[in-house]
Amino acid sequence: MRYLVRARVKPGLEDDLLKAIDSETLGQGSVAEGEYLRNMQDARLCEDQTARWVEICYCPTPLQEARPYWEKYFDLTRVQDAHDRGKCRDENGTESWACGGCDCTAKLEQKLKKTGRPFLPALRNKNSSGETR
Repeated sequence: MRYLVRARVKPGLEDDLLKAIDSETLGQGSVAEGEYLRNMQDARLCEDQTARWVEICYCPTPLQEARPYWEKYFDLTRVQDAHDRGKCRDENGTESWACGGCDCTAKLEQKLKKTGRPFLPALRNKNSSGETR
């Protein structure tokens, strides 16, 4: 299933998050560790100062496996279904693991790219100046 995740970096953890991203250790130990780096690359920073990204998760509970990795650096403010569960081929049993290559995921990610601004450059800028510009 796909989820639209909204989160704020926990105060004082911006540098730690950047180090984890740059050293490619974000999500290390997770079954989906590479997905975390992709999520951060694609994340957008919106006007309300939340980072937003589309996350694919096959757990029975949204972000069940990923939540501890994200909550190390972020306050998750909202995690919502990003697709009608009845139409999700993985969820309805017609095609296991369908979300990874689903055109719905690509459409949603393209729509998200039109909102806010890229998260990583904003985070790097904040980290170097102490404030978000």
